Amino acid sequence: MLLYYSSMDKTDEEWKKTLSPEQFYVLRKHGTEQPGTSPLNYEKRSGTFKCAGCGQPLFSADTKFESGTGWPSFFTPIEGAVATTTDRALGMTRTEVHCAKCGGHLGHVFPDGPRPTGLRYCMNGVALEFEPKQEP
Repeated sequence: MLLYYSSMDKTDEEWKKTLSPEQFYVLRKHGTEQPGTSPLNYEKRSGTFKCAGCGQPLFSADTKFESGTGWPSFFTPIEGAVATTTDRALGMTRTEVHCAKCGGHLGHVFPDGPRPTGLRYCMNGVALEFEPKQEP
């Protein structure tokens, strides 16, 4: 499924003021972090994974699973939170996942995930921030 996102109106210089160099590389330049480097791989608490660029809620922790790939993986996003485009880089066709709010590159989605969707949203941890659920 091909969706289009609307990018926030910021220049690269404005993004560089709010993002770390690694976040800028991944979110704005479609980079990929090294597998196994994100502390979010080990995050097991209830809560929400948000876009590190704009704070848009993207994934509920309830949809996270261990994929064994070295990147945080989810079987479904929050409705309307992400958009996809076709990525033909690296000599293959993949589905690239973006934040629907700011257009930041998050990762890719693959058809080899668990039930109920069968999808694996393989996300760069540096493109995400985790907000734990507030306990009453």
